[in-house]
Amino acid sequence: MPGVSERSSGFSNSFLLSPRAHPAKIAQGERITHRRQLQRSRESHYYRAPDITTVTIHPTAIISPSAEIADGVRIGPYVVIEEDVQIGDGCEVGAHAVIKRFTTIGARNRIFEHAILGGEPQDVKFKGESSRLVIGDDNLIREGVTMHRANGEGEETRIGSRNFLMIGVHVAHNCQIGNDNIFANEVALAGHIMVEDHAFLSNNVGCHQFVRIGRYSMVGGKSKIVQDVLPFFMMDGNPSRVRGLNTVGLRRAGFSEEERRALKEAYRLLFRSRLALTDALREMAKLNDSNVEHLINFIRNSERGFSRARREQQTTDEESLMV
Repeated sequence: MPGVSERSSGFSNSFLLSPRAHPAKIAQGERITHRRQLQRSRESHYYRAPDITTVTIHPTAIISPSAEIADGVRIGPYVVIEEDVQIGDGCEVGAHAVIKRFTTIGARNRIFEHAILGGEPQDVKFKGESSRLVIGDDNLIREGVTMHRANGEGEETRIGSRNFLMIGVHVAHNCQIGNDNIFANEVALAGHIMVEDHAFLSNNVGCHQFVRIGRYSMVGGKSKIVQDVLPFFMMDGNPSRVRGLNTVGLRRAGFSEEERRALKEAYRLLFRSRLALTDALREMAKLNDSNVEHLINFIRNSERGFSRARREQQTTDEESLMV
């Protein structure tokens, strides 16, 4: 094939592009439009909807014949896509990205340079079993991001939709990530972490395995997370502590003044009232607010516990000067 050779790629012929395998034939850097009759020959539903299929694949890309590439996908130089991969409509895959086998990617995702998706889990218990990485729609996956498929037969690492993963983020095996989250540069999630929706993790946050991160929470840069991060609150430090309500984030997300007031009272009951936890939860339930109810359920389902707010007397003189 012009522009691709087994010798230069280091891969066997099973990984080379072929007209049989893909609805877009390869020409040197130009876009090829393939007609409906060839499209109908494909068994995958990825090729059924439109009358004309347009896929752009750089001639240096190396793609398995069994990979399923949907309409409107653009694949850059030196990309490697292994077998048993599905890529949805309108995705972009940047130069040198690698998409490993057993990976499913939804529509309109942008995958930047050197991202590696679907690698084997870094778990000594892993024995090569079949598992998957499943990614939703409209995610931004920046340079050098790594995501691993799950450990355990038939298990999944799952990423939702509209997430923004910045440079160098790592998502380990069996993580369950919701929607609309932002992970800044070099955030590291260990295995089996659950993140709800609309969480913000600042740069270099490191999270212990099995922790849960609640919705609309915010974690400060370089924080060490070894217990659950409660929804709606801000955490910071090493060790991390609850610092208060994520007021700015809630306001930007459209929470009403009444909703914010209820959550502020929930924070007071949890961290400032000196009530026992069971008593505080009982008082919180009386607020009759759906967000507070979610917070209560999150706490009751916690297995690792949650980080406490620091007491006023623990504030150092140096921190006082920074207020």
